[in-house]
Amino acid sequence: MEGVRAKWTDERLDDLNAKVDDLGRRMDDGFRELRADMNAMQRTMIQLAAVMFAALVGLMATQLGLVLTQL
Repeated sequence: MEGVRAKWTDERLDDLNAKVDDLGRRMDDGFRELRADMNAMQRTMIQLAAVMFAALVGLMATQLGLVLTQL
């Protein structure tokens, strides 16, 4: 254990701790940005599904109107 202690001084351990903390902050920021992007994509997909559903309902109403006018 003394051999390891001689190589890893308190200052070096503090530097390593600071680097690990910085990496953790950067990862948290990256995941936060990724979550925001995914939420935006999810909102876009929901809006697209709503538009497609409205188009389908409009198409069905048009077809029903055509059928009723032919009777």
